[in-house]
Amino acid sequence: MNLLEFLNRFFGRDNGASKDVAKERLRLVLVHDRVNISPQVVEALKEDLISVINKYMEIDQASLEVSLNSSDGTMALVANIPVLGIRRGA
Repeated sequence: MNLLEFLNRFFGRDNGASKDVAKERLRLVLVHDRVNISPQVVEALKEDLISVINKYMEIDQASLEVSLNSSDGTMALVANIPVLGIRRGA
């Protein structure tokens, strides 16, 4: 990290990273509102996915991302699940 990057971070100029996070959170809130699915249901779904997939594969749970996307009146459950390895004899 160079001095300019350090100063930008120190003074709160993070090149839009926090803006992008805020936009993504707002998008998720709007999608949840449109489909009447509470965040608790999405979290329960995520935990169930982890449980089932973890029986067959070793996954990176810290990097796992689950989201609902909506476009053109349709809904998609999108899961990004980093696989570290396959469990043998499951």
